[in-house]
Amino acid sequence: MSSAQTASESNTRNTTPDAVIDQGVDPRLLEVLVCPVSRSALTYDRETNELVSRAAGLAFPIRNGVPVMLRDEARDIGAK
Repeated sequence: MSSAQTASESNTRNTTPDAVIDQGVDPRLLEVLVCPVSRSALTYDRETNELVSRAAGLAFPIRNGVPVMLRDEARDIGAK
């Protein structure tokens, strides 16, 4: 078995359906993360793969499964 196959199988074994939402974000992470600007709750937008803060009007990208919680990296969605 090649090292690439071993790594692939290892990644498959460590990723359970309830641990990752569409390769986006661990649902347990949503329980502890808050918007760094407004300190309000975040929601996960599956279509754009972003964490959304409606209070701040910002959408934070998720890159390689890691939320980028920096104001400078957030997309302005307008306050709602």
